[in-house]
Amino acid sequence: MYKASKLGSAIALALVASGAAHAQAPLKATVIHWWTSGGESAAVRQFAEAYNKAGGQWVDQAIAGADQSRATTINRIVGGNAPTAAQFNTSKQFRDFVEQGLLNNVDDVAIAGKWDQIMPPSILQAIKINGHFYAAPVDIHMPAWFFYSKAAYKKAGITNEPQTWEEFLAQLGKLKAAGVVPLAFGGQVWQEKITFDAIFAMVGGADLYLKVYRDRDQKSVMSPAFKQVLVEFKKLKGFVDAGSPGRNWNDATAMVVQGKAGVQIMGDWAKGEFAAAKQVAGKDFGCYPGFGPKAPYIVAGDAFVFPKTNDANAIKAQKLLANVVTSPTAQVAFAARKGAIPIRGDVDESQLDICARQGLAIMRDKSRQLPNTEMLASPDTTGALQDVLTSYWNKNQSPEDAQKAFARAIKGE
Repeated sequence: MYKASKLGSAIALALVASGAAHAQAPLKATVIHWWTSGGESAAVRQFAEAYNKAGGQWVDQAIAGADQSRATTINRIVGGNAPTAAQFNTSKQFRDFVEQGLLNNVDDVAIAGKWDQIMPPSILQAIKINGHFYAAPVDIHMPAWFFYSKAAYKKAGITNEPQTWEEFLAQLGKLKAAGVVPLAFGGQVWQEKITFDAIFAMVGGADLYLKVYRDRDQKSVMSPAFKQVLVEFKKLKGFVDAGSPGRNWNDATAMVVQGKAGVQIMGDWAKGEFAAAKQVAGKDFGCYPGFGPKAPYIVAGDAFVFPKTNDANAIKAQKLLANVVTSPTAQVAFAARKGAIPIRGDVDESQLDICARQGLAIMRDKSRQLPNTEMLASPDTTGALQDVLTSYWNKNQSPEDAQKAFARAIKGE
């Protein structure tokens, strides 16, 4: 009797201990993302460390390439093996998931964190669907920054940042004459598209940009002003090197880091590559977000979505993750290494470089904010437009023919 009593007590204590251990077990979060370059890897480690310190266990699943990463996420959701969270761009990329009921919302975290008050309208419009928050934005990227090598500019005798498109083209000419590759360029469809959009915003202006991408206005697409945007975009072809086709964006950035190329038009994520090479903004390289003090500032970014699950611990992990990655401290730590700016303005800017501080200051001027095209067009339309632009860039096609093809693509034909 005594032995049975002792055995029962031992079993009871073991069960209590097991339950306590289970209760204290870290909230495991499998996170799929495509941050694989040097600067990106350093940045995402900040989220992982912050999540682990908050009582979680970050399980990293980095997949090279945005398309491949999203495809893996989709396949796992469909196959019943969904991750805890997955990276998407802050865009319409995950809207189909919402409409099919495949995502959990993080309303509790968003309401407690006052996301409606601290985040820009364009970001909120992408993540808040039918009154619910279906994604946690983790950064704001501007895909139309101009990064230049101080050494290359000095070699070419360039002393000032350009204030107009014409001045920019003249500087590319000086770089070419100095024996430097003027424009570091990666000939991949998405890079061609963001370069075009940068020129569109700067040369065509915000009004035409919105009439075309947001309103799908055929008259605007077929206007002389839009044709001129296509003409100016193609002028850049004369300033790229023969090795540009198929080049990865970070390899193009490396050309600027090494002083082999003068300038790159790229999202501010490129700064992570400069940081990884121990280069300092304002000293080793320069940056400007367009021409002049009122240049449009295109707003883009990344977000985590949370696949549907009924598992209580998985839901807790999703909410903890959403809370951690949007917190001020994690935001600054991530942005400083990623090259982005935080999704909130109430942060300590002292850890951010001069480019990021400039970006934060610009974001306070809502008149300069312009939505990224993927916030305005579906993934299918975006893909069709990429096809049009890569054909125009790589073939001997007239701007008139490209204009007609663009009009058909944006109309959905």
